[in-house]
Amino acid sequence: MKAPRITDSSLRDGSHPMRHQYTIEQVKSVAGALDDAGVPVVEVSHGDGLGGSSLQYGFSAVSEMELIAAAREACTQARIAVLLLPGVGTKPLLKEAVDRGAQIVRIATQCTEADVSEQHFAMAKELGLEAIGFLMMAHMRPPEEIAEQAALMEGYGADCVYVVDSAGAMLPADVTARVAALKNRISCQVGYHAHNNLGLAIGNSLAAIEAGAEQIDGCLRGLGAGSGNAPTEVLAAVMTKMGMAEAPDAFKLCDAAEYVLAPMMPFQPIPNRDAITIGYAGVYSTFLLHAQKAGQKFNIDPRDILVELGRRKAMAGQEDWIIDVAQDLALARDKSTAS
Repeated sequence: MKAPRITDSSLRDGSHPMRHQYTIEQVKSVAGALDDAGVPVVEVSHGDGLGGSSLQYGFSAVSEMELIAAAREACTQARIAVLLLPGVGTKPLLKEAVDRGAQIVRIATQCTEADVSEQHFAMAKELGLEAIGFLMMAHMRPPEEIAEQAALMEGYGADCVYVVDSAGAMLPADVTARVAALKNRISCQVGYHAHNNLGLAIGNSLAAIEAGAEQIDGCLRGLGAGSGNAPTEVLAAVMTKMGMAEAPDAFKLCDAAEYVLAPMMPFQPIPNRDAITIGYAGVYSTFLLHAQKAGQKFNIDPRDILVELGRRKAMAGQEDWIIDVAQDLALARDKSTAS
């Protein structure tokens, strides 16, 4: 069995815990080590994609265009990917990224909003890019609905569509069901992007592979948003132990994780109290601080607020709902106490 194509996102998803402060030399050293280990795709951009460097998302220390060019210079075999969120990334930015060395664009939408990506896939094809769809927060909708959204992206020109577990909320059966639904619905490749909030990033990635996923994401040492991602070095070791052909060199990746990336990491992402809560509730990590503030205001456990938001299927952009939920919980508590 051939190993699925690994995209390492240490220089994009890992930008979040790095607070978007990667330097050119750091990017060159990480990208070069990944390339030497045989990782076929290296993703580089602001954590929130092209154009993400802003007051809203956090300013980068160095222009992402310079970082893309640095990664391209450091890699002799690996292809360079960038992330684009419709509404954040723009056509001029994508064109400049291509000029700086990007060969793949990953176009990310909420799992119910694939229709906002049509013009972006068209743009990617005009520029001669491999175009990949990212359906974020894919645990929020049933497999059949996710597959329908994937079909839209395929119709727009996607070469692959990813099931993205943005909150690290999925169990292996959830991953299997969604990947299988996409395999049954679309003809292009299927990918899977894990987060480790419930400690299942590797197990879920294996479930995706067994269900037919041809592309899998990882980050060295799991460096990524929240509790991190599937560690690329562990993915490579597991794939090699399973006898999969053409897996990256696991030992070189272990050395890259230990001696190249670890010294520059501000902390090691782990499934801590907050991360587990996010995974259990199934909401974005951006909700956490707002829930903590609302919890203090209404004397409600922030975990109860997050769980209720997850029950109500709250998506990114609905942070203003947090106060309403906290108030509802406080009213329910007060009524219960009064009775």
